Amino acid sequence: MQLRKVILVGSLALGTIGVAVGIAQNPVQNVRPGRHPNLAAAQRLSEEAYQKIVAAQQANEFDMGGHAQKAKDLLDQANRELAQAAGAANRH
Repeated sequence: MQLRKVILVGSLALGTIGVAVGIAQNPVQNVRPGRHPNLAAAQRLSEEAYQKIVAAQQANEFDMGGHAQKAKDLLDQANRELAQAAGAANRH
């Protein structure tokens, strides 16, 4: 019984930290516009979309069934892929 309580409290604490970290991190714009204007523009737009989701979460008190967080995670992934695309273009 005591072990269950420890596991439950630990899980809740980690979940809370995960939400706080997810809210605090924005996609980084690290593609140089002078070299890759289209990829840089795509990164900028993904960051704008991310901010709109943050605003929607705040307006709805974060109650969106986890879908808004999933969208933010996917935008962050897209942002990293754009940076990798720019890096690949730089090598060719």
